Parts: sequence; structure tokens; C-alpha cells
Amino acid sequence: MAEMTRDEMAASVGQELGVSDWLVIDQARIDAFADVSGDHQYIHVDPDRARAETPFGGTIAHGFLTVSVLSALAAQAQPRLAGMRMSINYGFDRLRFLNPVRVGARIRARFVLNKLEERRPGEITVTWDVTVEIEGEEKPALVAQWLNRRYLGETDAGAATPRPAAGKESA
Repeated sequence: MAEMTRDEMAASVGQELGVSDWLVIDQARIDAFADVSGDHQYIHVDPDRARAETPFGGTIAHGFLTVSVLSALAAQAQPRLAGMRMSINYGFDRLRFLNPVRVGARIRARFVLNKLEERRPGEITVTWDVTVEIEGEEKPALVAQWLNRRYLGETDAGAATPRPAAGKESA
């Protein structure tokens, strides 16, 4: 993953700055997400019934499973901001699920830098246009604008209060 200065990133608004590797969405991943989310609809977790009763030929991933892997895909593909000490997912705008992800499909994410906005000194909101592609499909699995807060260096507002060393009490 490349590192960019704030000026380099600002000059790159409108450009694609990363494409992740392909990730296989297998039944084990779908089942694990169903366990975490409590969403055990047959279309996700019952391959035989999904094959017989749906137009998809088998199970499909939960839409929010696709969203849940975006952080891992971004870690592979998005450039790191020089001096960044922390990054926080701040939300999504215009999140749309356009195409189901069938079991066994491979997906990847493309990240286009939409906007870079300095909120306060050392705090930058980065807006990414994200497209999650499905290998061999014309229509993507999802598109969204992803807001991400990045914090640079130490600022007064973000400086942590020192903790006493282990085993020592403060007065």
C-alpha cells in the first residue's frame, strides 16, 4: 500500500487510487456472517433450498457481509496518508446493493478519491467512491460513498492522557 502526503492526495481527487485483490465469498464466510448477524434466511445458509427455490442457483451473500469486508479490501488498496496515526470509518452515503454475490464468487473493491476535507488541524475527512465488482459480472455488487476520518500526528484534542506504568498507582 502506497503512502501519500496530504498535498499529493488532494491533487488526486477524482482519480482511482486503489484496487484490492480478489476475495472469494465462500459458504463458510456466509455462514459465519449469518451467525454474527442472526440472519439465517435460507437464501444465505441453506444451499439445497436456495438452489431449488431461487433464481441464483445457490446461496448468496448478505449485502452487509459485502460491506463488512470493505475494511480488509481497503487495507490492501487504499493509500496511507503520511503522518496518519488513526483512521475511523465514519459512515456511508448512497450505499446501494445492485447485484447479489453468489456463493463462490470473487469480489474486489475499487476506490476513487471523491473529496478530501480538513475538518480541524490534523483531522481530515476522506470521501471515497467505492465499487465492489463481482468477477465476470457486468453489474457491481454495491456502490457507495464511504466517509473515513483520518487523524494526523498528535494534536491537543487527540493526545492521549499518559497512563501510569503497570503495577503503579497515581497519586
